[in-house]
Amino acid sequence: MQAEVTQSQDVDLLTQLNSAIKAEDSEQIKALLADQHPADIALLLESLPANLRAQVWSQVPPEHEGEVLLSLNDEARSAIIKKMQPGALLAATETLDTDDLADILPEMPRNVIQELLLTMEQQERDRLHAVLGYPENTAGGLMNLDSITVRPDISLDVVIRYLRRRGEVPETTDRLFVVDRDGLLLGILPITYVLTHDPEITVESIMQSDIDAIPAHMSAQDVANMFERRDLVTAPVVDENNKLLGRITIDDVVDVIRDQSDQSLMGMAGLTVEEDLFAPVLMSAKRRAFWLGINLITAIIASGVIRQFDQTINHFVALAVLMPIVASMGGIAGSQTLTLVIRGMALGQISNTNARRLLFKEIGVGLLNGLIWACLLALFTEFYYHNHTLSLVIAIAIGANLLVAAITGVLLPVFLHRLRADPALAGSVILTTFTDVAGYFVFLGLATLILI
Repeated sequence: MQAEVTQSQDVDLLTQLNSAIKAEDSEQIKALLADQHPADIALLLESLPANLRAQVWSQVPPEHEGEVLLSLNDEARSAIIKKMQPGALLAATETLDTDDLADILPEMPRNVIQELLLTMEQQERDRLHAVLGYPENTAGGLMNLDSITVRPDISLDVVIRYLRRRGEVPETTDRLFVVDRDGLLLGILPITYVLTHDPEITVESIMQSDIDAIPAHMSAQDVANMFERRDLVTAPVVDENNKLLGRITIDDVVDVIRDQSDQSLMGMAGLTVEEDLFAPVLMSAKRRAFWLGINLITAIIASGVIRQFDQTINHFVALAVLMPIVASMGGIAGSQTLTLVIRGMALGQISNTNARRLLFKEIGVGLLNGLIWACLLALFTEFYYHNHTLSLVIAIAIGANLLVAAITGVLLPVFLHRLRADPALAGSVILTTFTDVAGYFVFLGLATLILI
């Protein structure tokens, strides 16, 4: 219910914004944006055609510009950055944290990057290079550099006075990290321990040595799975020598989960997460043309199988009516298995030790569903066409195609993963080809042998 209310508010705000744009009322646009969160402003910009974004961007509160840029998808952000003056871009990004700055730095003009680096202290430049040294989809690319560290030999009283002297702590701070003089991670000190234990005892005496440390090269997907399984709010990131590099927070992980969900959804249509909703027609058409071409090739393959049996279809027109049912049932059954396996792979639930057992389980599901639907479709065909042989043919074809769908749905994503291809992106197209070809071949082949 709350989600519906929020969505309705977003639509209302977008409607008001479009009305203000149409009326060329800059003051109204500015007023609408004034009380909005930067992420909400970014969503509004992404919801506008590219030619109207500049008009709205000029009214974004200056103190929010950096955060808005950070929240935009890559294409929309890149387009806005290209139109910004160097001075304005520097002013927009100067308030960003180092790890956030690393996310948009590659899209900034080289002269702006150089000027930005010159304005930073050496320590900040080193921190920025540390983040840029890791791919974006790894723990090192996700981590924040705002972790608070303490030594093991100091008392909790010293820790409290240190925190008070800082005046504030980073958002989502539920623990401090205990390190030695070389920066090696020794343990964690929950904030609750600092507040509830005797101030005179040392950090070392109560710190937790059982650490949920994350290697910097761990994939973002594995990080998200780890946070989910262990109900983490923050976790330290370390290098190969166990030196503390930074921390990952739950809000970073939520972004990863959302991106993975979007990637799976968009990938099944041959699209990318970062595709701009209002990208130029030529650019969008060019991107989609590739997968349309792949789909055309698979359709030609399936039609080629049908062509081999055109004499059979000419003799028995009912085959043309029933043929799409066989292909459709196989496609749906295969998609169910494919989706289940892709999700299992994403959660790390599938390995060489249990893949065979999963295959046999899905074969069992395919056989059982094949038997059920074969009987029902045989009864339907008998009732409609009064042909025992035709009923037998479609029953066997449905059973066989659901079995092929189950086997393909398990083996295909595993095979694509080993080839380092994205199963969500290519799996559905290839799966449809397998189930269509198998369904048509078995159905029409049996019809040729038995009916003609």
